[in-house]
Amino acid sequence: MILLLQILGIVLILLALLHVIFPRYFRWKEELAGLSLINREIMGVHTFFIALTVVLMGLLLVSSAELLTTTLLGRRICAGMALFWGLRLICQFFWYSSENWKGKPFETVMHILFTLLWLTLTVVFALAARQH
Repeated sequence: MILLLQILGIVLILLALLHVIFPRYFRWKEELAGLSLINREIMGVHTFFIALTVVLMGLLLVSSAELLTTTLLGRRICAGMALFWGLRLICQFFWYSSENWKGKPFETVMHILFTLLWLTLTVVFALAARQH
């Protein structure tokens, strides 16, 4: 379990770094141009803090996987992360429209891969929360 958590930590760090390309890839300059200044700023700030949260989760896993599985506080943190990623998994199906990926090969592959990632994170954290 410790090695698995550390591997997932590296995956989360890479996922956080992926946020750097979001503005260009999703063409936020053009796409968000019609929003008010405050809404454009909120998008930037929220994206930064989501990436920061994900990188900090990753660093915690890489540096403290054993403590997360062997202490009461660690198991509670894992339970919280299972809830976090479980809710993210639910959003994958009920927040995002399937129009974003259906009939688009690359987007369909990404949808499947991220669904599997959110599921893996949810299950692994739930199992780690139950470690004794």
